[in-house]
Amino acid sequence: MARDGREKTKLAMTYTFMIALTVFLVIDAVWLTTLGRGYYVAEIGSLLKASPNLPVAALFYAVFIAGLLHFVIHPALLEDSLRKAIVGGAFFGLVCYATYDLTNLATLKGFTWRIALIDIAWGTFLTATVAASSVAIVRLLQIKF
Repeated sequence: MARDGREKTKLAMTYTFMIALTVFLVIDAVWLTTLGRGYYVAEIGSLLKASPNLPVAALFYAVFIAGLLHFVIHPALLEDSLRKAIVGGAFFGLVCYATYDLTNLATLKGFTWRIALIDIAWGTFLTATVAASSVAIVRLLQIKF
């Protein structure tokens, strides 16, 4: 019986991970290819590669979504709280994106405060949106843990 429960939880976590990853990729792709692209090119164009390293990008997305699922989405689902998903997602995004951007400000020539602040704001908004959307979709699909 316990094994069945663990298998059900693993399956629910896998579905939830895939939902969150899909939502994140779709929204972030729109930002990176249209809305935000101009900011990055104007501010740090000389630091950008001609094309991204896709295996490293995939690793980032997998690790980030795993953390978001563990620290925010799953607890919000257990408490059935969309508010917890939004607030927790915003804080998780703020911490992660600030870590990246402030480290870049401290270590890279040409990385600007303007792009750091834009990126931190984007990461905060994006992560809150992904967490809330994921919780809403899991509820809608009635995925149970």
